[in-house]
Amino acid sequence: MSWFVFDIYDSKLVTPNGEFEVNADVTPHPLALEIRYLRDISREDLLSATEEQWQKMGITAKKPWRDSLELIFPNIKKGDKLTYITDGEKGRLLFIRHDSDKAEVAGDVADQELNDAFLAIWLSPKTQYPSLRAKLIGWNQ
Repeated sequence: MSWFVFDIYDSKLVTPNGEFEVNADVTPHPLALEIRYLRDISREDLLSATEEQWQKMGITAKKPWRDSLELIFPNIKKGDKLTYITDGEKGRLLFIRHDSDKAEVAGDVADQELNDAFLAIWLSPKTQYPSLRAKLIGWNQ
């Protein structure tokens, strides 16, 4: 994904059977979204960008959502990876530092609405990045 002329990250979506089930529920089944960052990004910038995407999509963010994400979002260095894994209802954020292959649990998301809202940024038909969504869900192969 790029912002203006700056590449921010590469991403990929993984599901148990290799297919994304497209329906009204953005996260109807288990999946993992992996993001490899191409530049440094602060925790605060991640939070702000997340809230901005929700606003553009018409999703009303709840204060506890920001509080939850503030606890689990790390400061990102170029080459770091975040992988969000969901069972379709709740999720877990894994953090892999650029200089390591070891995944650390950054935190869990127990709120199904937050789980769906977070993944909607990439997977919802209302995403601000429809070409990235198409690539992630396998429509651009």
